[in-house]
Amino acid sequence: MTQHPVAPLLKVEGLGKSFVAKRNFFGRPTATVRAVDGIDLELKPRETLAIVGESGCGKSTLGRLILRLIEPSQGQVTFLENDMLALDPTALRDMRRWAQLIFQDPFASLNPRMTVGDLLSEPLMLHNIVPETERTARVGKLLQQVGLKPEHAGRYPHEFSGGQRQRIAIARAIAVEPQLIVCDEPVSALDVSIRAQVLNLLKDLQAQLGLSYIFISHDLSVVRHIADRVAVMYLGRIVETGPVTDVFDHPRHPYTRALLDAIPVPTPHRMKEIVPLEGDVPSPLNPPSGCHFQTRCPFVVARCAQERPPMTLKTETHSVACWQHQSIPDDHQARGKVDYDPRLERLMQAFNPT
Repeated sequence: MTQHPVAPLLKVEGLGKSFVAKRNFFGRPTATVRAVDGIDLELKPRETLAIVGESGCGKSTLGRLILRLIEPSQGQVTFLENDMLALDPTALRDMRRWAQLIFQDPFASLNPRMTVGDLLSEPLMLHNIVPETERTARVGKLLQQVGLKPEHAGRYPHEFSGGQRQRIAIARAIAVEPQLIVCDEPVSALDVSIRAQVLNLLKDLQAQLGLSYIFISHDLSVVRHIADRVAVMYLGRIVETGPVTDVFDHPRHPYTRALLDAIPVPTPHRMKEIVPLEGDVPSPLNPPSGCHFQTRCPFVVARCAQERPPMTLKTETHSVACWQHQSIPDDHQARGKVDYDPRLERLMQAFNPT
């Protein structure tokens, strides 16, 4: 039997966003920041795509552009076969039922003047998910789905711990039965034991509800546990993408290798051989020509400063944007496989033994 490829749930083509950083006396822009620069990516149903990179590389901006919380300067976003950028305000509001966002800080994203019951009832009312008479029961079910109790509906956000507040934020995101959730650093503010519980919860909800995730994070240990594929960003551009095991075990871009080398070794007596990066991150107001990474790359050649490298297939599913990727030695495993924090994996198994 011939297997047909699965159509992508989300497709992003040439997506870009520039912000005005400075204007002259007449209000005309004199300096701009290219926060997102020509991004192409796809997301399949029930898949988790992680977007990683240093702070300020454009990860969160990309997530908001996909949901059209920020209007892009260029490009196209196709979600559920609909052109997101062509939707009028009414159609966009209807479409947002199927795509939700979990913020990094639940204390800032939850209205402190509303009870949990009101917070979860609001999206049910706005999108007319269930009749008014059934909303209380629906709120109680949502709280149980995220590991809380129905009686918690009468409390306010400040009466919960950080981990519980993030569970409430997750409950609000799944209340409207979405197909896509953009998770913007959802566990970075939590300690490691609570982080493991929330990661297990996200994986369980994905299996139960058929969700797709865009998981934005700078913690590569977390990405390794939850993601199917990973996209590495540097100064607004994706420089490498592929299955998480391929990218982590055989990184082809020098920046990806540097990120993996920067993971702390949990074994004190073991040392890793690291190829350090030189120089500082360039200013996004004046990024380098050609490849943005060329000012810090140990494998730079003249062509890197002249032309932007295209995304090139290294394998059928692993792509890299680097002129030198064929000549860079694949010695990452020879230098020792990347050590990840073993506490996270042990805690995830302890909180979810099945």
